[in-house]
Amino acid sequence: MLRENPEAGKGIWAFDCTHAKLADGEAQRHVSSTDGDPDFQGLTLYEKKSLLVDRELDQQGMGKYQWCIFFLCGFGYFLDLLWAQAFGLVVSPMQQEFGFDDVDLGNLFTCFSAGLTAGAFVWGFLVDIIGRYWAFNFTVLWSSLFGLVLGAPSNYTGVLVLTAFIGIGIGGNIPIDTTICLECLPRNRRWLLPALSIFQPIGVVVSSGIAFAFVPRYSCAAGLQSCNLVEAGQACCAKADNYGWRYLLFTLGAITMFIFVWRFFFFRFQESPKYLLYRGKDAQALASLRFIANFNGQQCNVTPETFSNLTDDNLSPSTAGTSEQPVMGSGCIPQGARFNVKRQFSLEKERHKIIFNSPGMIRLVILLWVIYGFDYWGFSIAGSFLPTILARKGSKLGMGLEDTYRSYVFIYLFGIPGVILGSSIYGWRRASMLLSSALFASCLFIFTVVHSERSYIGSMFNAILYGATPEFFPAPIRGTACGVASFWGRIFSIIAPIAGAHVLTLSLNGVLYMAGAGVFVCTIAIMSLPGRFLQPGYKG
Repeated sequence: MLRENPEAGKGIWAFDCTHAKLADGEAQRHVSSTDGDPDFQGLTLYEKKSLLVDRELDQQGMGKYQWCIFFLCGFGYFLDLLWAQAFGLVVSPMQQEFGFDDVDLGNLFTCFSAGLTAGAFVWGFLVDIIGRYWAFNFTVLWSSLFGLVLGAPSNYTGVLVLTAFIGIGIGGNIPIDTTICLECLPRNRRWLLPALSIFQPIGVVVSSGIAFAFVPRYSCAAGLQSCNLVEAGQACCAKADNYGWRYLLFTLGAITMFIFVWRFFFFRFQESPKYLLYRGKDAQALASLRFIANFNGQQCNVTPETFSNLTDDNLSPSTAGTSEQPVMGSGCIPQGARFNVKRQFSLEKERHKIIFNSPGMIRLVILLWVIYGFDYWGFSIAGSFLPTILARKGSKLGMGLEDTYRSYVFIYLFGIPGVILGSSIYGWRRASMLLSSALFASCLFIFTVVHSERSYIGSMFNAILYGATPEFFPAPIRGTACGVASFWGRIFSIIAPIAGAHVLTLSLNGVLYMAGAGVFVCTIAIMSLPGRFLQPGYKG
């Protein structure tokens, strides 16, 4: 049974290894403080084991394994905006070749966002069911396979279909990678969670740099219309003359495949000990801890006896010996137990109830959905249309395509210090989220009147938001909660490009005003978040 434990302090979630045939009101399963340690008082068996895992990781410190995980998870963030910004960079030469109008221009971003939405939802749930290991690797493999062929189609429809499939893989990256990183870091280094977002502007810079190298050099001459719009024999923009955007996408597919190879073949990622504990696989959790310790050149101090000592006082006299169908969690599932679909469904249903288990949690979850929705609203509009807006404004100012891409590189380089600043003020969650969301919205408004590449200071808000979200929830539901929050954000990112494309036909600046207004909704929602979840010491 899942419940909030008032004796364990705020934010401590109890996973009781109760049984299917227990009547309401019977004694719950608890663990007493066996070593006289006050930190163990009032905790369930699962929480005691999780606390031992946290202490073991704290003792090991920030070792080689943790740094490898940080950078490999960071590359998941890197891929997120590497691809998202690429579509904004290639849509203009793509439009020139295929001949679609401005209204259809938004379909590219909508298809990518639809894939991201499906990916965030599906992978968010799967990471808590199949485990971190397979989700960590398969999302990148999926993206790389479709990315390598994205430049092949000769029509817009083919590009749209492949773009959606790429989004399915990319959509799981942030909720999965943040969850994995949180469960591997020592508690005094969790400020590195928002620092993961530093890889996002790097992804934009790399994407823009590759575009700068390929697109202007291998694109149709300005002013040529699509061959689909002119009569045969007239000069037009043909596929053979417009390979720049294809070279960019082929290169990004190769980069994505390289990251998968690094994750899967050159690094032995270990399943999260907390996930294994929740699934009743104590022996595998200990093996994972021992591997991490050996990788770091240290000894693991947690042994099978450490866990078995905790089980001695686990059952109250009224429930001992009554087990017929133990609920998953707390290490109470017998090794070798037969898989039962009906029981498995019941257990997963019970686990998901934690998201709505108290009024405070309900309020937190709903407000997070609002925050993610309007954050992605503003971010997707800026990412989708800012290259086009810069190109059109640059054209009026006499700037070429090279100048536009160079400006875009410099714009997002200023996102890196924004992430660093966000990490440094991460401990003051409410203040940092309010400040960063307000600055994000203000930047979008400033872009309507400023044309310099130095006018962007962004990415700080996303760094803090992505870092804080997994800490709001306990490990057994963490991936699901992050995935669903990201899912709502992706839903808004489907709608935003469609609305933005229609506004773009009326006004360049109107698109940015619409994005900035949406982000200010985030600021209002942050003001309404329950205070206890934003305390500096709060851990889900």
